[in-house]
Amino acid sequence: MEHAPGYIDPRFPAHVCKLQIALYGLKQAPRAWFQRFSSFLTHLGFHCSRADPSLFVFNRHSDILYLLLYVDDIIITSNNSSLLDNFANKLHSEFATKDLGSLSYFLGLEATPTADGLFLSQLKFVRDILAWAQLLDSKPVHTPMVVSQHLSSDGQLFLDPTHYRSLVGALQYLTIKCPDIAHAVNSVSQFLHSLTADHLLVVKRILRYVKGTLHYGLSFRPSASSGSLVAFSDADWAGCPDTRRSTSGYSIYLSDNLVSWSAKKQPTVSRFSCESQYRALALTAAELLWLTDLLCDLKVFIPEQPLLLCDNKSALFLSSNPIVHKRVKHVELDIHFLRELVVAGKIRTQYVLFYLQVADIFTKSVSRPLFQFFRFKLYVCPNPTLNLQGSVEDTALRDTD
Repeated sequence: MEHAPGYIDPRFPAHVCKLQIALYGLKQAPRAWFQRFSSFLTHLGFHCSRADPSLFVFNRHSDILYLLLYVDDIIITSNNSSLLDNFANKLHSEFATKDLGSLSYFLGLEATPTADGLFLSQLKFVRDILAWAQLLDSKPVHTPMVVSQHLSSDGQLFLDPTHYRSLVGALQYLTIKCPDIAHAVNSVSQFLHSLTADHLLVVKRILRYVKGTLHYGLSFRPSASSGSLVAFSDADWAGCPDTRRSTSGYSIYLSDNLVSWSAKKQPTVSRFSCESQYRALALTAAELLWLTDLLCDLKVFIPEQPLLLCDNKSALFLSSNPIVHKRVKHVELDIHFLRELVVAGKIRTQYVLFYLQVADIFTKSVSRPLFQFFRFKLYVCPNPTLNLQGSVEDTALRDTD
């Protein structure tokens, strides 16, 4: 290290400047900023969540205050307005912050208060994607993928993958409020390194579906009863024609609100459908445990054990039967932790009929009626604050049909 030109102290020519503030661009800057901010919150009595380090909770008697930090964007909420105002004043005095008022826009998510809850959407982000892809005037479709469609790497490679990769990256961020396109986006994300013209057509179909559901989003409503965690788990056995790997999918509800979902290809090949379902159950169980810890940090206590629903009886029997069978002796030991959770009473498993298996929408492309039924069960709906003539999708598709 050496002095900058013009800043050399003649008394200490061999000395260098000591860095007091972490600057943008340095790799130590995020750590230093988080340490500075978390120390301030800890001094005020906040506790950092073990499940999510960006969440801080203040709990005193019956007063609770939550703070969620993402770099320099902050959300705070409390059940005590005076406590909230007092903390906001302390925050202003310590940092150069700007109060933007009630939550309306955060990291691309638009939050709209409704008569009975909260509505999350990404209308501006969706329009920007469609304008960038030049599909604002395209004809919408009912589903993001053709029924029973499985993408493959066979075909002539696309010469310019940059545009494709940018669109898929934008769609991945869009799944934050659009769980109905999670499976389709997961499918096209697997061919970023070797895409063909068919893959680009699937991306355009997803965008045409998004065009028809422009004003759709996630709806959250308070529950009259005490909250309970219910998870749907499913797997599409050997669905990938190239690797013969299966796809796991789950959807988790807190009371009547969807709080977590996933569509992901399994890391290994499953020899039987029961094995793929069992792996999906273990993945869902791990997410349930994390959500339980997160709710505990939020001071929200679940009255009963989380319920895990699956439409494969063999996988359910395997989760509660400690006997090792020949057909599953090759399954990794870390997958069998599900048995310990069931025996310990931390998770309950139960069979669900296949036509009520909501997680199907995360593992395969289904028919239009089934897709719309599952989308309704995921609480993906039009913005209730807008006066639309019917649903946006039905209006947009009337000319197409």
